[in-house]
Amino acid sequence: MSRAPRPSLPVLLVLVVACGAWLAARVPAGQVPPGAPTASAVVLQPIQGEKHLANIRQLTFGGENAEAYFSRDGRRLVFQSTRGAQECDQIYTMNVDGSDVRPVSTGEGRTTCGYFTPDGQQVVYASTHLGGKACPPKPDFSRGYVWPIYASYDIFRARLDGSGLVRLTTAPGYDAEATIAPSGRIVFTSVRDGDMEVYSMDADGANVKRLTNRPGPDGGPFFSYDGSLIAWRGKQIADAKELDDYRALLQAGLWRPTDLDIFVMNADGTGARQVTDTGGSSFAPFIHPDNKRLIFASNEHDPNGRNFDLYLINLDGTGRQRVTFNDTFDGFPMFSPDGRKLVFASNRNDAKPGETNIFVADWID
Repeated sequence: MSRAPRPSLPVLLVLVVACGAWLAARVPAGQVPPGAPTASAVVLQPIQGEKHLANIRQLTFGGENAEAYFSRDGRRLVFQSTRGAQECDQIYTMNVDGSDVRPVSTGEGRTTCGYFTPDGQQVVYASTHLGGKACPPKPDFSRGYVWPIYASYDIFRARLDGSGLVRLTTAPGYDAEATIAPSGRIVFTSVRDGDMEVYSMDADGANVKRLTNRPGPDGGPFFSYDGSLIAWRGKQIADAKELDDYRALLQAGLWRPTDLDIFVMNADGTGARQVTDTGGSSFAPFIHPDNKRLIFASNEHDPNGRNFDLYLINLDGTGRQRVTFNDTFDGFPMFSPDGRKLVFASNRNDAKPGETNIFVADWID
C-alpha cells in the first residue's frame, strides 16, 4: 500500500499487506472467483472542490480493491483485490474501463503491490505463498495499533495469465512494494538489513543496491515514468525512545504507523530531498509525466484521523493543493503515461461502509 505493506492507513488495514476459497486451483484466464462482483463502469460526479477531476468512472464494485497501476501503454490496470470468498488480496489485471478482469497471482497466501513490466507482458508482485497457502495471521494488537511486516513476503514476476512464475528476492525478511523503470530496473522496500529501506535491483533480481540509509520507515517507492527519479514515503526517527520502539516492533515483524512525509531522489539514490512537511501521514507518491509535480495521499487536514485525500505538489515543495474532498478515504493515485487520466482507490460510493474500489478520472490541469 502500503505502497505498502502500505503506509499508515488505518481504514485499509485489511487491504494492506489478502487467499481465497479458490486456493486449490487457478481460475481460468478471463474469469473471476465465484461470487466475485463483475465490473461495469459507473460515472460519478466530482465532489465539490475536485476541479482537477472529470468523468470519474468506478471500475470495481464491492470487496476490497486498491493499488491499481497503469501499464505503459495506458490500456490496462493491475490491482489487488479481496473479492468473493477470498480472505486475502490477490493480484488481477483489467482494462481501463473495468472489463476483462483476469487473475495473475497463485490464489495462495497474501499478495500486494502489482506492477507491469515495461513491455506490458508480465507483472511483478509480492506474495507470502511460499510461507504457506493460508493467509498469514493478523497482528497482535496488544502492543497497540500496529501493522504486519510479513517476513514471508518476496517479490515475484509472472506472465499476465500467472504462468512462468519467477522468484526475484530470496533474502530473509520482508521484500515488497516493487515498481519498475523503463530500463527494467526494479525499486522496492526491504528490511533485509534490519531497517525498512528502499533498494533497487535488476529485472532478474541481481545487483541489489540499497538507496536509503537512515533509521526509520522508508518505503513505498515509485519510479518516474522516464526512470530518472524515485519518489517514496518515509521518516527519519531521531528520538531515542521512538527509535527503540520502532526497532523492537520491526524485529517482531510489526510497524506502528506514525507521521510520514514524501521524498524524491535520483534513480541511483543520490540527491535525496524532502518534498512535504505536513505533520500528518503522507504516502503513495507518484510523479507526473512532466517530472515537475507529484500526487500523493495524506491525512494532513485530519492528522489524527482516517480521512485521507489526494494532494498535488511541485517537486520543490511549493504549490501544494488538495485534489480530492471525499470525507472518508482516497489514496494510491497514479497518472496515466500521457498524464490525461488518474487512477486511484476510494471509499466513495461504497455499497457498505469501508468498501474500497478503483476509480479512473480524466485529469484537468
